[in-house]
Amino acid sequence: MNARSMLDAAASAATIAVAGQPAIERRRRLSPAALAVTNQKVHRAYSPIGLAGFVRIADFGLLSFVGSAVYFGYVVPISGFHWEYLAAIVGMAISAVICFQAADIYQIQVFRAQVRQMTRMISSYCFVFLLFIGLSFFAKLGSEVSRLWLAAFFFIGLGALITSRVVLANRIRSWARQGRLDRRTIIVGADQSGEDLVRALKLQNDSEIEILGVFDDRSDSRSLDTCAGVPKLGKVDDIVEFARRTRVDLVLFALPISAETRILDMLKKLWVLPVDIRLSAHTNKLRFRPRSYSYLGAVPTLDVFEAPITDWDLVMKWLFDRLVGALILLLALPVMALVALAIKLDSPGPVLFRQKRFGFNNERIDVFKFRSLYHHQADPTASKVVTKNDPRVTRVGRFIRKTSLDELPQLFNVVFKGNLSLVGPRPHAVQGKLQNRLFDEAVDGYFARHRVKPGITGWAQINGWRGEIDKEEKIQKRVEFDLYYIENWSVLLDLYILLKTPLALMTKSENAY
Repeated sequence: MNARSMLDAAASAATIAVAGQPAIERRRRLSPAALAVTNQKVHRAYSPIGLAGFVRIADFGLLSFVGSAVYFGYVVPISGFHWEYLAAIVGMAISAVICFQAADIYQIQVFRAQVRQMTRMISSYCFVFLLFIGLSFFAKLGSEVSRLWLAAFFFIGLGALITSRVVLANRIRSWARQGRLDRRTIIVGADQSGEDLVRALKLQNDSEIEILGVFDDRSDSRSLDTCAGVPKLGKVDDIVEFARRTRVDLVLFALPISAETRILDMLKKLWVLPVDIRLSAHTNKLRFRPRSYSYLGAVPTLDVFEAPITDWDLVMKWLFDRLVGALILLLALPVMALVALAIKLDSPGPVLFRQKRFGFNNERIDVFKFRSLYHHQADPTASKVVTKNDPRVTRVGRFIRKTSLDELPQLFNVVFKGNLSLVGPRPHAVQGKLQNRLFDEAVDGYFARHRVKPGITGWAQINGWRGEIDKEEKIQKRVEFDLYYIENWSVLLDLYILLKTPLALMTKSENAY
């Protein structure tokens, strides 16, 4: 078996061969050095890929707006409307973005360098207009194009682009100071290889890497207290708790590929985290083809796991949740009003209640639900599972639980709070138990469900795995289906699940009490 195959096998084994691993501790005690890092104020990260995409869209929109504004303000009042002008404006705006891309100015590093950015942008912009003038000349359209419009479009558009780039450069510098563009990285391996890797990363000027610390699975003399000035923060077992107390974007192994057993053992513990996991290849003598690597500056790495739903996928899912969620909320308001009235007339107490659930990366969130239990028997932590003919459930509660109408207020979580998604793994209660065992103790790999934001409905729910969890198979199947969803996510899959949910509620509700 070659090294690449061995690495793939290790990654696959970490995904499916999790049986026999100990349950993750709820609050593992971290070292003072690790606690000091987690107590630092951390801003949410901005995706460089997403940011570059937004700048492309902004450039296209800005040039289209300038060209159209000059056209409608000057040309139309004199010679009337001609759609050819609008086609030319759109074509020139698209050509400008393509030329900017060819000039390689859609990078975070270039956004910061104003001189390099401006020279490339201005030369590319001039090329687009010279190309348009040349095409107009050869097509014998020069006499039909307003020279004043073309000149105004050129100079106003150039001024708008320069202004936008100055503003962008200032914002980039501000975000960089806040750490929003850094990839917060932890190194696994506090030995000489780890020290060499830290030094190599510190030499990179454009990798955006911020090294938080080093972790190691050993406690003997081979494990260094510091690696090139970066402190050792703890053992590998501490990484999961550390990554849930502060933002971690990348876990980078400084271990040789030959350490297959150690790597596999660590991956079984770390794959539940919503982070990129890579294996450094800077000291490996065996070399793959260049396309097999991803690079941190000039440091080659091999991808093992990637954080799910990132960059533009994250933008698409956010838009889907907010737009479709707002539409569903508007359509559901009359039904929600009737349910609220029925609850109020059926038993005393509030209509809504909040319950603690597991959210993204194991954070505790409050989700809204219609009250389905008698108020004096409310169970906000869900420490006792609702069973068939449970005397705590009201008459109205029995109906809304069976039909999942009690979940409708979670649309407020989706649209306004943003801590839920329309589709995703269901957010289980933090004290949810199976036969006196918490869910993560009953099934290994349970916390991998929390690598994405939880949802109101999900792949497990439309396949019949909803309602009471009274057997180990039920929680195992939920985890299995949730992990399938995470690995195969797409907007179309979300739409399919959403459309299938009403049918699933009517035909697969035997476990819902």
